[in-house]
Amino acid sequence: MKKSFYHYVLTYRGGEWSDEKVRFAESMFIDHSFPKQSDNFEELSTYIELQSDEYLTTEAFDALWDLYEAKFN
Repeated sequence: MKKSFYHYVLTYRGGEWSDEKVRFAESMFIDHSFPKQSDNFEELSTYIELQSDEYLTTEAFDALWDLYEAKFN
């Protein structure tokens, strides 16, 4: 069964802080309005572009999305 993007990215929590994917996961986790059930690229990409912060970046999102797609498609 395919996980939501949010649940996939949670697997990066607790890793080495120098990894942008870990920082993204931690920032996403504390963002209570993140679309947790979504697996839709457009919805997530738009959210990231509008809500980006120091760690919730489009670069990290793109890297994580590529890994997510490779795993579940």
